[in-house]
Amino acid sequence: MATLKEFEEALREHGMNMALALLERLRERDRATRTVKPARRLTGQKMTPELARAILDLHASTGMTQQEIAFKVGVNQGRVNEVIKRGKWLSDDPSAPEAVARDKALARLRGDPKPKKPALATARPKERKAAPPRASAKARNQGQLALGDL
Repeated sequence: MATLKEFEEALREHGMNMALALLERLRERDRATRTVKPARRLTGQKMTPELARAILDLHASTGMTQQEIAFKVGVNQGRVNEVIKRGKWLSDDPSAPEAVARDKALARLRGDPKPKKPALATARPKERKAAPPRASAKARNQGQLALGDL
């Protein structure tokens, strides 16, 4: 299969100026109708339960791929996959794993100090019980026959 550039070069070599003009017109039409939505980081859009529900609606009601849905709503394809496959971001529960991770990331961006872990109680360490003595290798293999036993 030839690339578009190779195809265009072949048209030039054969003097097919009308086909080249048509190809250029198609390119201009595509450039004019192309809409590129800015990436999530540029727009500051974050995943919300409403956006997650919109993703599920698009997935259920259209034949769009995850990549197309991601492009339409302005998030990456991985987030769309997490919503569809694992049901993430469908609730406003602050203890949900994705909400906890988001809050930690926001705290790091703000430069907040890391929360200190609670100190463990300084209890005396438990004494270990002595393990029972192991049987010798000869005693363990008593049930096996050796060639010399026959």
